[in-house]
Formats: sequence, C-alpha cells, structure tokens
Amino acid sequence: MERWSLRMRVFAALWLCSALAALLSALAARQWPAPAAILLGIALVTPLGLWLAQRATRPWVQVVRAVRDGITSLHDHDFSVNIAATAGADLGALANAYNSLGDVLRRERLDLYQRELLLDTVIQATPLALVLTNDAGRVIYSNIAARQLLYANRKLEGLEFAAVLADSPAPLREALAGRSDTLFTMEIAAEPQVLHLSQRRFLLNARPHRLVLLKQLTRELAAQEVAVWKKVIRVIAHELNNSLAPITSLAHSGRLLAQQPDRAQLERVFTTIAGRAAHLASFIDGYARFAKLPQPRPSSVSWQRFLARLEGTLPFRIAGTVPQAAASFDESQLEQVMINLLKNAAESGSAPGEITVAVHETAPGFRVEVGDRGSGLSESTLRDALLPFFSTKAAGTGLGLTLCREIIEAHGGRLSLANREGGGALVTLWLP
Repeated sequence: MERWSLRMRVFAALWLCSALAALLSALAARQWPAPAAILLGIALVTPLGLWLAQRATRPWVQVVRAVRDGITSLHDHDFSVNIAATAGADLGALANAYNSLGDVLRRERLDLYQRELLLDTVIQATPLALVLTNDAGRVIYSNIAARQLLYANRKLEGLEFAAVLADSPAPLREALAGRSDTLFTMEIAAEPQVLHLSQRRFLLNARPHRLVLLKQLTRELAAQEVAVWKKVIRVIAHELNNSLAPITSLAHSGRLLAQQPDRAQLERVFTTIAGRAAHLASFIDGYARFAKLPQPRPSSVSWQRFLARLEGTLPFRIAGTVPQAAASFDESQLEQVMINLLKNAAESGSAPGEITVAVHETAPGFRVEVGDRGSGLSESTLRDALLPFFSTKAAGTGLGLTLCREIIEAHGGRLSLANREGGGALVTLWLP
C-alpha cells in the first residue's frame, strides 16, 4: 500500500496539531484566563508540530538532496549516480525520471565516445597532416603525420604553433603565412617533396580556431608525370603520323608527276610537303625549347628598367613601390617567365586593370607577385598546374608554367600558385 503523499502528510500533521492545541487550551482554560490558556496550548503543541513536520517531509528532503547531488555529478560529467527506488507515487516518479535521464546521458556519452574514438583512429591513420590551433595559436590537436612532418614525431599539443614552425623550412613557413590554399616544394629527408596546403578558420565553442591540412603529393605527381609522358608520346606519335603519312603519299605522287610535262601540279605537291614539314618542325621545336633550356646567365638588372620593358608587351599595373636595389638574374629568361604569366592572367577573364605585378625586397632576395581577378584556380588545377603538358586550354601545350618553374628553379628560386582573397589567382616567384 502506497504511503501518503506530502500534501496528505502535511494536512494530517496540521490537523492533529490544531486539534491537540485546541484540546489543551480548553483544559487550561479551567485554571487560567483564555489568552494564557491558548498560548499555553500552542507552546505545548509546537515541539510536536516540529517533530511531525520533520517526519512528514523527511522522504522528500532525502530525494531532493539525492537529486541535487545527482545534478552536481551530471555537471561534472559523471553519469553513474542513481537514486534508490522510493515508495510513493510522487517521489517514485521523480526518482524514475532522474534515473531515466542518467541512463539516456550514459548511452549518449558512450555512443559519442565510440564515435570520437573511431574518428580519432581514422585521423591518426591518415597520411594527411592535420593540426588544429586555438585563438591563442596553441596546438590543441594533431595527428601522427603532422608530428612526423613538423616536430620529429614528438607531441604537439599545448605548444605554440609558431614556435613549432620556427625551425621548419622556409617554403613551409611562407605557405602558412598566407591565408589561402597553395602548392609548394620543400626538402624532406634531403629530397624535394611537393605539398598541398589547405587552411580553414572557423568558430568552435564560440571561439576562433584554425585548421591546417598538409598533403604530400610527390607520389601522386610522379604517377601523374608518368601518365603525362605517355600522353606526350601519344601526342607526338599522332602528330608525326599526321605529317609523315601525307608526306610519304605526296612524295610518291611527286615521283609520278616528275615524269609528266606539267610542272604546276608538281609545284603544288612540293609546296604541301614543305608546309607539312614546317608545321612538324614548329611542333618539335616547341618541345625542344623546353627540353634544351639553357643555363641562366645572371647579371645586375634594375627592376624599374625591367618592368618598364614589360609594360610594352601586355597590359598590367605595378602594385606598391618598386625596390631601388638591383637584382641578379637572366633578364631574357625572366622576361619570358613574366610574359607567360601575364598572358595567363590576361586569358583568365580578368580585366586588364586588375592584373598587377608587385616586387618586394626580402632577406635575402626578391619576391615577385603576379595577380589577377579572373576565375581563380580549382583544387585540381592547383595540384597539377606545374606538371609538364598539363593544360586547361583546348589548344594549350601545357609547357608555359612548367617552363616558368624550370627557369625560376634554375635561378635557385621558387614558384608557387595560390588563389587570391576576393577572387583570382596569384603566382609568386622568389629569387635569391
């Protein structure tokens, strides 16, 4: 049988105390005046009322204290506290509701823990280097690939990311100094490696965080280069067949026409053969220039004079101040690089006034930036743009950017591609 509810307990205690006080007051009224008798009755009943109130509310006080302690445990992420079963409909319902809430939170926490464990296992196993920093620039999460790449396989959590990068190669620091995705090359274990950098900034728990992703593309690029060379062989074979087959046929026709008195047709045959041979020579020459790029012959060059010569080739505007210090590079080769880059910027859909060239003096060297406000570069283009014979143009040879990179690296410099904030592409050259 269920015990009485708190309401019935309090009502019964009040009724009993009131009845007993009235009885005692009536008995005392025979000896004392009425006011004194009433006060005496109340005084005698008060201890009993206090005892009855304590007895009536004790189960509720116990349950409320247990719920308070349980809520404190929940606040401390401890979901193991349960309230013992209690007699009474109201108290039992409260205890069951709390215990049910604890069970749900325990299951959800276990499920969340399993998901976090699975996610962490996947992230730690991926070859993609991942680093997460907070608004203070400290590393709060990293995976194995990031530790191996950036900190000799030591723990990164809790360290300042800038301090971790202090001893890193200059190309990595320069890439991370920007805010956009980029492709760059640096030495790892005394071998040049191509890496793709992605950076994202977002709010986590209402606080800014930065996510850095570094992917090594050397193997992918090597496989891509093999595929590209196969494609080149097919292109060259196709072009040779397209030229040699008609030349062979025309040579046979010319041999027959040489026996005829009409020389006009023979002249047309020779003209066609010469045209096909000239086309074939032009085609081969384009690839030969890339394969036989001469070593640069650096000399002292004034940036003002160099940029003034470029202004007559393609439209662009100079951004910022041009350094007064002279640079040392092969002027004709760098002019070829700049013309290729400015031509690409003009073909990107950018307005001529939005194509900019900026030269900054750095220690030790110069940084040249060619920017546009065109359609920008897709992720696949960023990854493959520097591969030989890769082109997004229908009639492109895919040698322009590759030739630019070869020239810059022959000078001991670096070339990198990135997307600009606000749209467009940015090509950065560093010359020592």
